Amino acid sequence: MSSQENGHATMPNASKAPQSSVEERLDELRKLFHKTPGDPLRIVGVGAGAWGSVFIALLQDAYGHLRDDIQVRLWRRAGKSIDRASAEHLFEVINSREDVLRRLIGKCAYLKYVEGRLGDRTLYADEILRDGFCINMLDTPLCPLKVVTNLQEAVWDADIVVNGLPSTETRSIFEEIGRYWKERRTVPVIISLSKGVEASLSPVPHIMTPTQMIHEATNVPLENILYLGGPNIASEIYNKEYANARICGSKEWRKPLAKFIRQPHFIVWDNSDLVTHEVMGGLKNVYAIGAGMVAALTNESATSKAVYFAHCTSEMIFITNLLSEEPEKLAGPLLADTYVTLLKGRNAWYGQKVAKGELRPDMGVNIKGKGMIQGVSAVEAFFELLSQPSLSVMHPDEERPVLPVELCPILQALHQFLIKQERGPDAILQALRDETLYDPRERIEVTRNISIFKPSLLGSSGSFKT
Repeated sequence: MSSQENGHATMPNASKAPQSSVEERLDELRKLFHKTPGDPLRIVGVGAGAWGSVFIALLQDAYGHLRDDIQVRLWRRAGKSIDRASAEHLFEVINSREDVLRRLIGKCAYLKYVEGRLGDRTLYADEILRDGFCINMLDTPLCPLKVVTNLQEAVWDADIVVNGLPSTETRSIFEEIGRYWKERRTVPVIISLSKGVEASLSPVPHIMTPTQMIHEATNVPLENILYLGGPNIASEIYNKEYANARICGSKEWRKPLAKFIRQPHFIVWDNSDLVTHEVMGGLKNVYAIGAGMVAALTNESATSKAVYFAHCTSEMIFITNLLSEEPEKLAGPLLADTYVTLLKGRNAWYGQKVAKGELRPDMGVNIKGKGMIQGVSAVEAFFELLSQPSLSVMHPDEERPVLPVELCPILQALHQFLIKQERGPDAILQALRDETLYDPRERIEVTRNISIFKPSLLGSSGSFKT
């Protein structure tokens, strides 16, 4: 669907535009949505995890003062209570930050946190989010946010929807949103921050990424659905650590949105390869769990972590070549995103905890104070998909057809430990120390010497690259 067909004007090339004021950038985007005076550009975040909340807070900080021209809101479910320990910790955070303390006192909102600390009042996640506290990131206060707990109210007239949901919840929530959008006349733009995948075996084995789930659930054309990802630790970005990201999708939308989102400490580039970036977003969470396990089991051995890095990146390259005919190389922001996720993040943290026995795979993946550990479901999805006989490839040494998963020993070890729970955490080290393990370069050479691309793995959508 062209921009004229969906009710929006053609996008100018904004990738090399000079630095402009926030007012100018907002005005440019408003024009693309045919906004008239008094009709604000409506942006809503769906899902209030750490990254989803920070992304909306960045937009609120940058554009929130332009109230007549833009409305930035965030949806999260109501009713999630804060336990006593979290309320006590939040109270300590508030009192350690003079700016936050003064803001809450000025709004007459401080008393409820005193009562929460004393156990005289129950605090709720949506309540504290309005004051700038994300339940998954209490140590990093954000700006006050406009929070909506009614999903229909939040999205029915939104121009831009930001998906901050875990991949495991994306389909169900957007199916509900799709029902609300059946009567709308204009087509919204959706930016997905979600990292993860689903595997489907019918009618043929194929993968489902969050943007594909959104497309199927809402009938919004893929040209209007983008993915944004990069080497981003949410709390560090909000604290203005320098970072960069890529927004991937159709040219008509990615370029102006990259310019709109960009901030002095958060540089956003645009890229056409939606498939590789989104799949890598799911894969890096898989291998981050393994990185955390290796770090814990080897007492942070630099050598062991380097060996792991070599093998896990070769598996990632192998898998992306199955899914994309000409995937973006694992370099630049893609490599940096993998590196930072293996180094620090909730999936690596989870890997350390399960390796030490402080958490167990059978305890679930929704962890207090961390949110959803998306790498676990991605392990199951990729393993299931790459175990299908119809996807066989040639073994690099033995010149015989093998299942793709047989060339991914780290993925196998993670599946045996996290999903099947048949082996202990040391399975990851045994996979790395197998004397018959070949040079990871050979796995990459398989992808260079012959095309292993399997178009069917992307389902009906195919590789989206414009």
